[in-house]
Amino acid sequence: MYKLVYYSPDNQIQYDISLSEITQILQSKTGLLWLVLHDANEEELNNILRDIFHFHPLTIEDCLSEGYQTPKLDVFDDYIFMVMHALILDGHFEELLTGELDIFLGLNFVVCTTRNSELPPVSKVWERLLKDERLLSHGADFLFHAILDTLVDDYLPILDKMDDEIDWLEDKVLEKPSPETLQRIISLKHATLTLRRITSPQREIMNKLSRDSMEFITKKYQIYFRDIYDHLVRIQDLAETIRDIVSGTLDIYLSSTSNRLNEVMKALTIVSTIFLPLSFVAGVYGMNFKYFPEINWVNGYLYVWILFFTIFGIMIWYFKKRNWF
Repeated sequence: MYKLVYYSPDNQIQYDISLSEITQILQSKTGLLWLVLHDANEEELNNILRDIFHFHPLTIEDCLSEGYQTPKLDVFDDYIFMVMHALILDGHFEELLTGELDIFLGLNFVVCTTRNSELPPVSKVWERLLKDERLLSHGADFLFHAILDTLVDDYLPILDKMDDEIDWLEDKVLEKPSPETLQRIISLKHATLTLRRITSPQREIMNKLSRDSMEFITKKYQIYFRDIYDHLVRIQDLAETIRDIVSGTLDIYLSSTSNRLNEVMKALTIVSTIFLPLSFVAGVYGMNFKYFPEINWVNGYLYVWILFFTIFGIMIWYFKKRNWF
């Protein structure tokens, strides 16, 4: 599936451009063409990316690849190819999904491809385009920046949810740690690692776009990529802080559960210690010898219970005196 829009040199926007007309638009090197491809199979991608745009086979292979690809930037003679990743939050960070976005930037075109459904950053920019057509009037590099800026801005709400999750986890760890709490701590830690894995290379890419001279990015809009770079630096710093807090929360959880276990073991040990002399007395008088000095006492049973309570009271007094409970 694909969506296509063309901003002509006479400031007209056309949504009914056919694929056969793309070649003429590319040859004219005027206007601005934006093509969004999603849920496309290998044949459709080859027909469009290879036969119409004549992109390099390695870039098409990257678009077709099913495995995870590290964000990267490749510069060719006629276009720039970039691999970026959007974040998709699933529940309480049980799984922080990443959606790969492959972008081609040329003199008068921007091509976005995704393997599955259309990613939120692309959809948001498309909706903005429907409301404000001026988004296309500033050129391909400005549209390219708008897509990347929206993609990076979508990281911030996820960081806010991470902060809320940490607050909840810290309260639960101190109040009543449970296996569910541990699972959510581990999930959040994995989410921070995922965020770090994609933001670090993307930060270097934005730094290169904002500093190096490139044919397809004008000096006028190069500073905008510097702004994205600053956002990524701040996001990475926040992610590092969150990861440190999560590690500290995990340590608190392990310490708290260890202390609870110690308290339980302490209580069981005290109970066992109290019953040890009682069991000894009961065992002695439970022996089946024929000649037993106290066996004929009339009040022997009562004396044994008095002895039991006396031993019990002395031990409780001694334990409290030593502050063992």
